Amino acid sequence: MIKENKHFRVRVLLSAGALAFAALTQPAVAQTRGEPTANAKFPPGPVVGTHLPEAYVSQMGKIAYLWGWPMVNIYNRYLVFSKVPENGLGDGVLPVGPLNRLTMLVDYIKPEERAVATPNQDVVYGFGILSLEKEPVVFQVPDFGSRFWVYQLGNQRTDTLGGVGKMYGTKPGFYMVVGPHWKGTVPKGITGVFHSPTNIAYIIPRAFLDDTAEDRQAIRPVVSQIMSYPLGEFNGRTKTKDWSALPKFSDPAGGTQGSGAETQWVKPEKFFDELPLVIKAVPPQPGEEALYAWINSLLDAAAKDPKVAETLRQSAVDADKELVAGMHSYYYAGVPVGNNWIAPQNGAQFGTDYFSRTAAAKANIFVNPRKESAYFAQEYDTQNQRLNGANVYQVTFPKGELPPVNGFWSVTLYDEAHFFAPNELNRFSLGTKNKDLKYGPDGSLTLYVQNKRPSEDKVANWLPAPTGDFELFIRAYWPKAEIMQGQWSPPPVQKTN
Repeated sequence: MIKENKHFRVRVLLSAGALAFAALTQPAVAQTRGEPTANAKFPPGPVVGTHLPEAYVSQMGKIAYLWGWPMVNIYNRYLVFSKVPENGLGDGVLPVGPLNRLTMLVDYIKPEERAVATPNQDVVYGFGILSLEKEPVVFQVPDFGSRFWVYQLGNQRTDTLGGVGKMYGTKPGFYMVVGPHWKGTVPKGITGVFHSPTNIAYIIPRAFLDDTAEDRQAIRPVVSQIMSYPLGEFNGRTKTKDWSALPKFSDPAGGTQGSGAETQWVKPEKFFDELPLVIKAVPPQPGEEALYAWINSLLDAAAKDPKVAETLRQSAVDADKELVAGMHSYYYAGVPVGNNWIAPQNGAQFGTDYFSRTAAAKANIFVNPRKESAYFAQEYDTQNQRLNGANVYQVTFPKGELPPVNGFWSVTLYDEAHFFAPNELNRFSLGTKNKDLKYGPDGSLTLYVQNKRPSEDKVANWLPAPTGDFELFIRAYWPKAEIMQGQWSPPPVQKTN
């Protein structure tokens, strides 16, 4: 019997879709060749009323599911946040707030968090969903001093709206995000404007935090000035809020934090009820007009024929199980860069790379652009065996070969669901934030990755692992040229038992 490889299976399932997209996006390719398009008549699309075979509807429905998954994901987060009455903590963990009003934490995100896979315990997070159809939103940037910081701004496609952060030299002040149809006047006192092609957008401030009591106190007055609000409330004066005193709500997504896998933001059985709203609200990128016409032909047919609608519904259920579920693996979230590490190359700048967009959304949805943070993911040791807590591992950075960054770096350990694995130290990452790491006589740094507690001389460098499968994840915020140009890659994960 031939043993099926899950990585191969996902590639096979994608092959038909790749051919379909290649055919549908030819107008975009033609434009890159310099062919005249300004006065050219766009080719006619699908004929309304054509009988559609069940197999066609099923196969094309799966591709539409892959394509639309990230946008439906953000849409459903938007629906949840639209019902939040005030800034607070979902289940005492997740920063939530009304639309257009971000909520900040004052410490690392708690390990029970399940709303966003691959969370980060190196920064103080904030999060907010923006709704720009009525008016722009203003956000405040305080003076962070020497502290590393970055605000992630993204649209409904999960692409960046532009850079805000230390690596961009962004100055303290008031900034504004506007929707695609806004034509107002920028008020005096607004330092910069960011344009979103979609009315739904998001903002995620991140401020680096040393793992010390002193820095936890030092960061509070800074994050108290991080706020967002509708333009109508802007008066040119800095608003502040004590983010340490927030009410606690039940999980606004209807699940339970700490329950295992990520909150199910996309429910396949409802996907094709929600996609028509999403495709109407999110305009096509250049060259996507044919793709939109094709998907709309499926949606129109489903609206008129219950049998087509049921076939589409089932195609989403099948695609979620056969295709998208497998994309949860970091193996699909980038390209190999040596020693079995995988590195995304186009985070938050996906363009028409629909596979990478959905793979990132499934594994780690709110990725920063690579200029802001380079990521490296690992699931295997040097013998190509799955990382597992039954084994003992070492990761050694030779002297002078720590991740080259202007900001900070970290190595985080996640369980197989891409969340923190509970352990006796309540420790989930090691890196710049840790002031007690022990270096070898030769200047190297060895991290000990294992389930059982090591000898006391190694505990400072111990990254506790669960008993089952797990992953390692390196973050390199504000990466230097060696990373950006592919001249540095992480060391191997060596099994030492």
